Amino acid sequence: METAYIGIGSNIGHKIDNCKMAISLMGRLAGCSVRLQSPFYRTEPVGVEGQDTFVNGVVSLDTVLSAVTLLKHLLKIETDMGRVRRKKWDARIIDLDILLFGAHIINEPHLIVPHPLMQLRRFVLKPLSQIAPDVVHPVLRRSIRELAGVLSEDGQAVEIYERS
Repeated sequence: METAYIGIGSNIGHKIDNCKMAISLMGRLAGCSVRLQSPFYRTEPVGVEGQDTFVNGVVSLDTVLSAVTLLKHLLKIETDMGRVRRKKWDARIIDLDILLFGAHIINEPHLIVPHPLMQLRRFVLKPLSQIAPDVVHPVLRRSIRELAGVLSEDGQAVEIYERS
C-alpha cells in the first residue's frame, strides 16, 4: 500500500462540484481509498493569462495500484468528466496530478514523480501542507511545510474557498 498525493484543479463550470466529483470517482477506484482531503482554495492561474480563477485542493489516496496504473485511472476520470486536452495549461473542467507517490522517484515517459513543478506552486503547496506538512519531498529532502514557507506569494494568490 502506498500513499499518493493528488492535486485537483478546475477552472471551468461548477468548479467545486467538479473537484468533489473527481474525489468521489477516485474513491471508487478499485484498490484506492481517499484518506484525507484539504480545504478547497481559490487560486490565480499560473503561467497563463486570460483564464478564470481555479479551485484547487489535494487529497491523499491509499492505493495498491502502481503509479503508472493510477495515472491511467486519473486520466480516464478527467476524460469521463469532459476534459479535452488542446494545449498545455489550457482551461480545464478537471485536472488531476500525481504530486507524490510514497517516497518514490519516478521518471517514466508520461509520468514524473514528484511532480516537477510542485515546489514552485502555492496552489499545490498550500493545500498539501494542510494534510501532509511533515511529508518530505524525496528529491529536495525538505518537508512540504518548509517548501510552502519559502515560496513567494507574488502572482500566486491562494485564498480559502470552502472547507471540505
